[in-house]
Formats: sequence, C-alpha cells, structure tokens
Amino acid sequence: MPSLPCSRLQCRVFSQFFRHFSKSRLPVVIADPFNQNVNEVIDVRSPDEYKEDHIPGAINLPVLSNIERHEVGKLYSEDSFKGRIYGAQLVTKNISQIIHDHVTEKPKEYSPLIYCWRGGQRSQSVAIVMAQIGFNVFVLEKGYKTYKAKVKECLEKLPTQFTFKVLSGPTGSGKTHLLSQLSALGEQVLDLEGLANHKGSVLGWDINGSQPSQKWFDSLIVDRLRRFTPDKVVWMESESVKIGKLHVPSVLHKEMGKSQYFKITLPLEERIQHIIQIYPDYIENFQFTKEQLLKLQKHHSGSRVMNWITLGERQQWPEFVEALLTEHYDPLYSRSQRKHFKSHATEVYLDSLGPEHVQPFLQRLISCSLSEVKDAGSMSA
Repeated sequence: MPSLPCSRLQCRVFSQFFRHFSKSRLPVVIADPFNQNVNEVIDVRSPDEYKEDHIPGAINLPVLSNIERHEVGKLYSEDSFKGRIYGAQLVTKNISQIIHDHVTEKPKEYSPLIYCWRGGQRSQSVAIVMAQIGFNVFVLEKGYKTYKAKVKECLEKLPTQFTFKVLSGPTGSGKTHLLSQLSALGEQVLDLEGLANHKGSVLGWDINGSQPSQKWFDSLIVDRLRRFTPDKVVWMESESVKIGKLHVPSVLHKEMGKSQYFKITLPLEERIQHIIQIYPDYIENFQFTKEQLLKLQKHHSGSRVMNWITLGERQQWPEFVEALLTEHYDPLYSRSQRKHFKSHATEVYLDSLGPEHVQPFLQRLISCSLSEVKDAGSMSA
C-alpha cells in the first residue's frame, strides 16, 4: 500500500482541527438538492464523475482525482481495510488543500451544500472539517443519487405545469433564430437544440464540440424548467424523440405534441441563404461534411449522394443546399410531421428573417391570447 508524507500544511490543518473538535458543530443532512438556504454547492466527486453530470451551478472540489479514485477502488477490491486507509490518506491530503485554496477567505456566513456519490465518506469528510471551522454546512442525503431521483421526478411533473407554444417548419426556416429573438424580448424559451449542442439533423453536429451526456442534458432541461413560471407560455422548437444521440424526455415530448404549433413558411431562397449563414463550419470543413453525407447512403441512392458531394466540392453552395433541402430535408420533415405531430398548425408566412419582418411578427404573436391564436387560421408578416 502506498504511503503518503504529511505536509506542513496538512499537519497544521488537522492538528488544529482535532484540538478544537466540537460535537455541537456538525454538518446538517438534508434531502433537497435545490435548498435555497445554501450559497454554494460543492461536488467532491472525481472530475470524470462531475463531467458526466452534476447539480447545475455546483463547483468541483474533488477529494480524489480520477487516478486516485481508480487506485483506491482497485486496492479496496483486493483488501477493503487497506483501501480505506489509503483512501483516508489521499482524502485528508486533498481536504487540506481544498481548505487552503478555497475556504481561507470565506466569511463566517458561508453555507455550502456538499455532496458525493452516495452522501458517504467523501462528502462527510469535507463537511465535518468545514463545520468544525464554524461554517453552517449541509450534506445532501444519499448524495448524487438523491439529486438524480429529483431530476427524474421533475421530468415527470414539471412539463405538465406549463403551456408550450411550438415553432415548427422545415430545415432553414429560422426556428432557432426566432427562439433567440423571443428570448431577447423576455419570453420564456426552452432551446433543446442549444442544450443538446446539436441542430437536430444529420449536419447538426457541432464540429468544434460534442454533445453532453444524457444525464447532463436532463439536468439542463430541469434547470431551465425550474427557472420558468407557469403563468407565462414557454416557447420551444418542434423536435423528434432524439436530438443527435440524446433522447428528449418522454413527458416533455408528449406535452410538446399536445401544444399549439406555428408552422413557419419561408421562401426557399431565404432558407438557402440562412443555412449558408448558420453553417459556416460545414463549408470551411467540407471533408467533415462529406463524411456526414456518406452516412445518408442508406436512405438515398449512391448517385444522389455523390451529386451532393460534387456540388460541395465545386463550392456551388446555393445549389448544394437547395439539393439537400428538396431531396432530403423537406421530404424527411413531411414524413416526421405526419408521424409524430398534429396535422394542423397555425401557418406563419415570413418573407425573410430580417428584423423588419421578424420583430413586428413576434410582437403580434406574443400579444395574442391562446384563443385568438387558435382561431387565427393563418398569419403573415
């Protein structure tokens, strides 16, 4: 079993700690991960655990690094007692550093909520030290597992509490742009594609980034919904059951399907220009685009896919985008709407996505009551 030397900092912190230990100053165990009486949430799990998912807003102060956690787990599986000893050595070393780096300048009123995987030794070890210092410390009962149970509960209940308005329309019709404009006007917007880091199509992948884990995606959705008030509508974009590799929570998707829809109709020429504008990475990195297009050979003939690739290689971007829209995206959209969503929707006609057209339309849309919108039949701007 490895042996760790005791640094001066570590010895000083823990000698003071044990000299003044008080049973009256212990952390309080709570079951609410969203408790409003705390001013900071600390996730003491390893960086990899934190990256996969965590309470939104929590900071990561790991008591075991990724490598240390692996080492302790391996030793524990061979000899649990030796594993606990080695784990204690590492944890105490890291706690002293956490206190030195993060806690030294905190005021007496500092009140953190600390959690680990199960609310066990990792969170309790940090919490006890901080409580003995004199801070009002909370520990999340059963740790991250309690939080995930709360997320599951929220995903089942929260979507039913809101009135959603859904923007639909074929690829390139400006749905995401309209959502961002609604948000800028102070409206409640749930941008699922933004949270998923994906634009919801075969060319929707972010070249410079990756999608979050399913757990973190769910956490982000709950975090957004908890910020909304039920007395205002929530705007969102129509989505299939999956955005890239991520699943839209079933209750939310069901509520979306029952909501008022606004089908955006934009001239094909405007859609083409909009797509060229919002997908610059796919033009600048056409090799990546080509790899994505080749995946469509299971849905289209080889000659059709090769024609798209040829247009792209020749940098005939308007022709390339038009071919993709009319031969792939538009037929796919029509099939999806028939299968998953309502056959009726309030049609919205826009000549362009310029502010002179968008702003008056959005103002009118916001001011309409639900009954007026449903009776409108069609709208134009």
